[in-house]
Amino acid sequence: MLAAALLAGCQYFRGAPGSALAELQPTRGHSATGRFEFLQVGPRVRVQAFVQGLAPGSEHGVHVHEVGDCSAPDAASAKGHFNPYGKPHAHYTALERHAGDLPPLKADSRGRAEYVAELDIISLTGGPADIVGRSVVVHANPDDFRTQPAGNAGARIACGVIRKTPD
Repeated sequence: MLAAALLAGCQYFRGAPGSALAELQPTRGHSATGRFEFLQVGPRVRVQAFVQGLAPGSEHGVHVHEVGDCSAPDAASAKGHFNPYGKPHAHYTALERHAGDLPPLKADSRGRAEYVAELDIISLTGGPADIVGRSVVVHANPDDFRTQPAGNAGARIACGVIRKTPD
């Protein structure tokens, strides 16, 4: 029931001007699925995430990656973190960070995770920080927000291409 309510809530973004969606598919050997929805709200992007199929009680690093290609069995085709300004990897609230540094997912006792966050460094409306056509990747481990260049977040367990939603 909670999953249905969350997915219904995600529908809020669909079709709104300046919105995008990434449907997550598991990489080989993993079972995580879900969606990330993005909505441009002035200079910020609101991100709403719902992911299931995670280990109960686990935490996972999440990043926007350079390329909108999840075709490799391990999602290596998505390349590295999206970093148009050449900044170091850091916490998603740090002033100096990759544009692709997103909040982590924290799974509940049933292996489901959700959040809503607003980020100030990405865009859906053009320019160097536009994430449309890139990918969202969920990693196997928590992001330590220090290790360069990727936070020691481990294997890629799910990947989805960020696509503009029809207006």
